[in-house]
Amino acid sequence: MQKNAYFRSLTIPLLLLLPQLAITVVFFYWPASQAVWQSFLLEDAFGTSTQFVWFENYQSLFSDPGYFKALRNTAVFSTFVCVFSLSIALLFAVMADRQIRGAEIYKTLLIWPYAVAPAIAGVLWIFMFDPSLGMLARGLQSLGIAWNPRLNGNDAMTLVILAATWKQISYNFLFFLAGLQSIPKSVIEAAVIDGARPMRRFWSIIFPLLSPTTFFLLVVNIVYVFFDTFGIIDTVTGGGPAGATETLVYKVYSDGKGGSNLGGSAAQSVILLVMVIAMTAVQFRFIERKVNY
Repeated sequence: MQKNAYFRSLTIPLLLLLPQLAITVVFFYWPASQAVWQSFLLEDAFGTSTQFVWFENYQSLFSDPGYFKALRNTAVFSTFVCVFSLSIALLFAVMADRQIRGAEIYKTLLIWPYAVAPAIAGVLWIFMFDPSLGMLARGLQSLGIAWNPRLNGNDAMTLVILAATWKQISYNFLFFLAGLQSIPKSVIEAAVIDGARPMRRFWSIIFPLLSPTTFFLLVVNIVYVFFDTFGIIDTVTGGGPAGATETLVYKVYSDGKGGSNLGGSAAQSVILLVMVIAMTAVQFRFIERKVNY
């Protein structure tokens, strides 16, 4: 049976690639090039006059303490969300992979949050942890815990971390469960015959065989916390209080939309794009070496 397709000319392969190339150019390269060009311009609030200012927007950005505060918030937020969402999803996947009664129901319930939009996920967590309306917030206050994400920056950061982690666990769970089910049972049975205990089997056999899945999810989760958590932060805290939950992607929006600083906002988006590309390259350069394919 012949599996590969051969074409006598390049016309048909190029026509097949054309839709994907057009989508990539229109929705990625063209907006990215516009952002780079916009970062060198200074426009008035109404967009009636434009001045080419070279790197002035970048210089203003690096002299702004608020930008470095957003950078710290992003580091804290991304670290906790990645660690918690990956570790909890792996734990759930290991538990769901066992032979237990009603396993399909557990798996279905764990996958459901993936279908919830980020903004809706944020609203759900507001209903639970709002200091005046949330049932769980009232429980914390009855225990003597001064919970108030509207005024306390640490409480607000905790709340957005919880919401973003909950939203991403389902996605990670799906891939971890698929990875666990692809591991040959004969390998596990051989380890059992050799007397390896469950923890030894997990760290010596299962986890190394899951390394390609873990590496893929690490890259995807980094992109998720840097870009896709905007809806959660906007609905839960709006970047507040006093910028305590303002991450880099949210500052791009607040400076461009609220502050009408289009050039500065474009400069931030360019730096954010370079940071994510650099982090992804570092992961492929150094972490991928430890992956066992």
